[in-house]
Amino acid sequence: MHKAYFVTGTDTDVGKTVCSCAILNAAQQKNIAIVGYKPIASGCEKTRQGLRNSDALLLQQASPVSVTYDEVNPYGFYRPVSPHIAAAEESKAIKFDVLSQGLAHLKTKSDCVLIEGAGGWRVPVNNTDYLSSWVKQEQLPVILVVGVKLGCLNHALLTAEAILADGLPVVGWIANCIEPKTDNYTAMITWLEQQLPGKKIAEIPYLSHDQTSNLGAYIDLTVLN
Repeated sequence: MHKAYFVTGTDTDVGKTVCSCAILNAAQQKNIAIVGYKPIASGCEKTRQGLRNSDALLLQQASPVSVTYDEVNPYGFYRPVSPHIAAAEESKAIKFDVLSQGLAHLKTKSDCVLIEGAGGWRVPVNNTDYLSSWVKQEQLPVILVVGVKLGCLNHALLTAEAILADGLPVVGWIANCIEPKTDNYTAMITWLEQQLPGKKIAEIPYLSHDQTSNLGAYIDLTVLN
């Protein structure tokens, strides 16, 4: 495995966290010292400890390496909106140096860092930069989460094309079923297997909250070797 991977999605709410936790779980079962990293999170709750994001908390809990919340999520914003809007509302600036320092720190504590993005590939962090600009700066291999639903073929191919145009590899992709019933599921998966760069890491079926205890069983980590 590489020292770090960046997990992006075809859109927001396509299951990046579920898929990231599945990879963390699978790596733990292989005794790989892996840690989750959510550098930017919009949509946090106010707690006594400060702002906390549910996705970042799940990554922290799923990581076999012990890390603090602040190590997992350096930038957290209250409102569940695009990071550039949330940051502006709170009069904060998202600095790539902070993201890079957090990544470098987690690399010293682990064999691999799994970085979960925010939204889709071109999510803006200010009026001129995107989170993908930082991923390009760090030259991170990318794992693409495809939220399987009507319209996902277009979104998946456009996202993959954008990643490749940025000079980054799509090392693998995950088909995540986000609706209880999906018409033409098999035909869509077959098309994605033929068209997307990288190999399929997993097909994760639609799951209820009480079915997510062993997500690693769906993941083929050999694709990432």
